[in-house]
Amino acid sequence: MKKKCVECGESFHGRADKKFCSAHCRSSHNNRLNRDFNNFMRNINNILRKNRRIMADLNPNGKAYVHRDKLLEQGFKFAYFTNEYVTKAGKVYRFCYDQGYIEKDNGFLTLVVRQEYVE
Repeated sequence: MKKKCVECGESFHGRADKKFCSAHCRSSHNNRLNRDFNNFMRNINNILRKNRRIMADLNPNGKAYVHRDKLLEQGFKFAYFTNEYVTKAGKVYRFCYDQGYIEKDNGFLTLVVRQEYVE
């Protein structure tokens, strides 16, 4: 039974449920379908990686005290982070992967590296 490839329209033989003539056509079809979603995710991941890199550069020793303007100058986006950690005292640390910060008074932040917390 001859079928037509969903991607290129070429005729081919194969299993009854086969939709594509080759792995290339299958990949091309799926990449085209997911392009917009992948672009969105790629942009978010780029922002998160940049935020992490900025914090890592400003925090070479594992703990640093900096003003938020220093991060903003380098392009840090405070709205993007991978997770939050809330301490028992109610303090909120925001992390981009393993690099994090907690906001202090007068626009200052304490930068930290993620540690395993034992509860």
